Amino acid sequence: MTAFRTRLRNRESLIGPLLTLGSPEVAEVFALLGYDWLWIDLEHTSLSLERAQMLIQATAGRAGTVIRVPWNDPVHIKHALDLGCDGVIVPQVKTVGEAVKAIAASKYPPAGVRSVGIARAQQYGLTLQDCVLKANDRVSVILQIEHVDALPNVSDILQVPGLDAILVGPYDLSASMGMPGQISHPDVSAAIDTIAAACKKHNVAWGAFAPNVESAKAHIARGATLIALGTDTIHLWTAARSALAELKQITRRDATS
Repeated sequence: MTAFRTRLRNRESLIGPLLTLGSPEVAEVFALLGYDWLWIDLEHTSLSLERAQMLIQATAGRAGTVIRVPWNDPVHIKHALDLGCDGVIVPQVKTVGEAVKAIAASKYPPAGVRSVGIARAQQYGLTLQDCVLKANDRVSVILQIEHVDALPNVSDILQVPGLDAILVGPYDLSASMGMPGQISHPDVSAAIDTIAAACKKHNVAWGAFAPNVESAKAHIARGATLIALGTDTIHLWTAARSALAELKQITRRDATS
């Protein structure tokens, strides 16, 4: 399978769910279904690094795996990458300085400051040297633009060397604009349009979280190629609620006939 970073930078359509439950079986099902990538979230979940590694192992290379770290911190980034994922998502990037910091933490010297250790990414030491030599070309760095304060700096952020893609966080973006949860508000849509136009100008891939297919279609129409389609829990309760409602309707009809 073509490397995730290559597909990302080539702006192939990449669709994947956000994983919050920490179930290897759920991760495996999404990979078996043919989803292109899995977003493993360590920012807004109780997932541990150990559990995140299990999710990566469960995909068996069938899908790209990207970890959202809790914060733009070299320690968080180092721990995530040592699990052997295909890249990191760094939240709440607002300035060029913050972008430079995130990318540097993701790259081994001389391109960055990532510490060299022995973990799953290095096959527990079996391929340490090969990993160190190739990791900078393999690992994807995706920065989240999700605050109104980042908008004036988007063009400059996009020109930071080593950036692979931008991921819009529509919920945090709407909250920072004083409209929490109103991700379809015209002002929020206009802000996303601004980010999309800047990414097109600078030839940088971008994507966004979409809670449902209709939202995903709107992002794709803007030029997004990296689509985070719902969460594992959203997919679960959506299907479960639909099935329950359909059968409840039948049983109520039978009970009154």
